[in-house]
Amino acid sequence: MSEQHQYKKTLNSRHLLMISLGGVIGTGLFVSSGYTINQAGPFGAVLAYLIGGLIAFCVMQSLGELSVNEPHTGAFSHYAKKYINAPTGYTIAWLYWLTWTVGIGSEFVAAGILMTEWFPTIPVWIWSTFFGAFVLLVNISSVKSFGEIEFWLSLVKVLAIVCFIAIGGLYLTGFLGTPHSNHGVSNFHSEGLFPTGFAPIIGTLAAVIFAFSGTELIGIASGETKNPESAIPKAIKANLWRLILFFIGSIIIVAAILPRAEAGVTESPFVAVLKIIGIPYASDIMNIVIISALLSTANSGLYGAARMMATLSQQGTLPKFVGKLSKKGVPVNATLLSMLGGLCALFSSYYAASSVYLTLVSIAGFAVVAVWLSISISHIGFRRHLATQGISQTTLKYRMKFFPLAPIVSIIACTFTIVCMLIDRSQQLALIISVLFVVSCYISYYIIQIIKKKNKQVCQSI
Repeated sequence: MSEQHQYKKTLNSRHLLMISLGGVIGTGLFVSSGYTINQAGPFGAVLAYLIGGLIAFCVMQSLGELSVNEPHTGAFSHYAKKYINAPTGYTIAWLYWLTWTVGIGSEFVAAGILMTEWFPTIPVWIWSTFFGAFVLLVNISSVKSFGEIEFWLSLVKVLAIVCFIAIGGLYLTGFLGTPHSNHGVSNFHSEGLFPTGFAPIIGTLAAVIFAFSGTELIGIASGETKNPESAIPKAIKANLWRLILFFIGSIIIVAAILPRAEAGVTESPFVAVLKIIGIPYASDIMNIVIISALLSTANSGLYGAARMMATLSQQGTLPKFVGKLSKKGVPVNATLLSMLGGLCALFSSYYAASSVYLTLVSIAGFAVVAVWLSISISHIGFRRHLATQGISQTTLKYRMKFFPLAPIVSIIACTFTIVCMLIDRSQQLALIISVLFVVSCYISYYIIQIIKKKNKQVCQSI
């Protein structure tokens, strides 16, 4: 029985939407957005996130068409293998697997550190172990339980952002705060539109794109979705508008209230804004939200990493036992190995933070851009395949409205981001390491094929 039939199709558009939001809305928004505002300025930060949202929109349009017409748990790895070439599909799978496994262990530690603010006598490692066991149990039980847990974890974040935007809006319009509060949007023009120049906006583009990563989880979940023809387009449309609203809306609120010089990564800009407004227990409230965000991201990340590893097994580049599915249609072995990879990244963050772990994080950042680039190129290959087969585009179950503009825009933008990494001295080492990792993936693919070919010849000669 094929891999497609063995996976249980129990997810619906409600699950898809929250799985994707869960992978995106995390510390990249709640914490790192302060750094972007500090570097690019208030207006520059909003502009950077608008550009990132546009790129995400283009990529998701391409992925939506591919996922609806060819739903597959291997998603972009499968599409890259089919419409670019097999080595690229193999490399994309490893890049995406590494993207998530690097972050899994870190999410648990960060959640554990936040818990010590309430329970200072309990060591961080106990909380990290507890959260790790919880996420692992959710992922190996069934895809339905995973979808439900992710729905509620993501809902906490969504409601928190909606409340934050509403509270911030009331403050800026003078309905909240003291009579002497500094209302308005003077932060956007007090230092000029680009107080640090235009270059920092370009420099933060890779980080902004990384902040939008996770939207592509819809493609991975498509192979386990009921009625993908209707569920996927619905989820993609709702997801993109919500992401743009949440990201841009919350960034505008933060940038308008929090002075640029006070924004950074030492404290969540959301906490800082709530303190300025005068919301009691702001730190406690945001800690709860951030912990749910960390667990949600780890939950979605483990799901995506496990499916990528299972895909490599099903494609014959990893042992068969890795991709073996349980009776409930879960790649348990791939999930356990992905969790182990996350723990290895966690240990490297303790014992080799200045070398190994930072290297892994650098590769993970580059990997998102590479994956998005492969999706757009695969989409063009998909349309070219239809043309060569004489299949009319009107027969597609779902067809994007912006072809070929959307994939071309995303290809140019992703390529430009990589060029910016090359020009930016602070990111040059990360790019070199990433390229070396990609090259090693290609080399290892050909080595595996040579070994498989020799083994086949030996078996035939016996």
